[in-house]
Amino acid sequence: MRYMRDFRLADIRPVDWLRYYGVLIWVLVCIPLALLPVLTEGTFGTGAIVGWWSSAILFLLALLHPTLRLQMRSPLWRRVAVLLVMSLAVISISYFTRSGIGVLLAMVVAAMLPWLLPAIFGVAWVIVLAMGFGVWVIFMPEGTWLLALVFVIMNLGLVLLPFIASLLALKQMQARGELRRVNSELLATQSLLTENTRIAERVRISRELHDLVGHHLTALSLNLEVASHLTEGKSHEHVNQAASIARLLLSDVREVVSEMREDDQVDLRAALEMLATGVPELTVHLDIPEHLSLTDPRRAQILLRCAQEVITNTVRHASASNLWITLESGSDGTSLQARDDGQGVVDLLPGNGLKGMRERLSELGGRLEIVTRPGAGFQVRAWMPGEGTT
Repeated sequence: MRYMRDFRLADIRPVDWLRYYGVLIWVLVCIPLALLPVLTEGTFGTGAIVGWWSSAILFLLALLHPTLRLQMRSPLWRRVAVLLVMSLAVISISYFTRSGIGVLLAMVVAAMLPWLLPAIFGVAWVIVLAMGFGVWVIFMPEGTWLLALVFVIMNLGLVLLPFIASLLALKQMQARGELRRVNSELLATQSLLTENTRIAERVRISRELHDLVGHHLTALSLNLEVASHLTEGKSHEHVNQAASIARLLLSDVREVVSEMREDDQVDLRAALEMLATGVPELTVHLDIPEHLSLTDPRRAQILLRCAQEVITNTVRHASASNLWITLESGSDGTSLQARDDGQGVVDLLPGNGLKGMRERLSELGGRLEIVTRPGAGFQVRAWMPGEGTT
């Protein structure tokens, strides 16, 4: 089962909008690049023209590279390589055209930085990028150190604006996604709490019926049985009839109590589905058997908390696109298995969340197993013995 929303414009990721914006800016930059040889009447040689067009095409190829779409899920060296190609391309365009036209494309690079690199490295990249536009000025015939400094300051101001705006958009999207995820966790917990409350109330009512009404009807039946031996004639018939009705009513009460106790299954499936629908930037695949049922609210709560912790860790640390969660129940117990397609790690250092999962499972005689390696994602298996066993 896969949880995805219907396609809307609002569902397009900001990084995709940035790529569309970059292509548009690239097209606008190509217009003056095509007109420049005509307007300058042969000022630029064939080498310069080939140089800026090669740089422009190289920038476009890097902009359309899948690495930008994968963002942080792509290896760091690949992200750095793509950004380096784009940065060198925009500086080369300015160098070969002897103008600041490459700054327009540099603004696209600056807008991409928060989505591909940590903030501190992004700031350093912006500064180096702005300084790169000052370096080529020095090598110009009319270039001076003062002019280079002016170019650096001017370009730093131009590239900082899209960088900061993109960084704020990223932080806002992360905060909104975290809010959605927490809200889905609250709704799932509320759903499970509602189920627990419903079951507890049905159990209480069934006990009241059994202990009060059932005992009184039993006493009434016994008294009517005694009265049937002490009466004769028509009165005896009425007493026997009343005793039959009392026994029938007692049988109905017992049947109702049994039915109420049979309907004490916790709807864990609904809670997990609600939990999976509110996860941003991650597709959660749930595989839950139709016949799976739990009568112990505590066990259902532990499984929900395990799934919640797995989803949280996947969103925050795994850099994954998909997460598969499978619930299985057999004669030996119930297990929750999860795996993602993230990056994995060499050495796993369990945090408080994983430690809490292990402690909860240990209280019921269960266990937690985690397998991970670089490039193979995480695999988690939480197992607990069947109900009524420890």
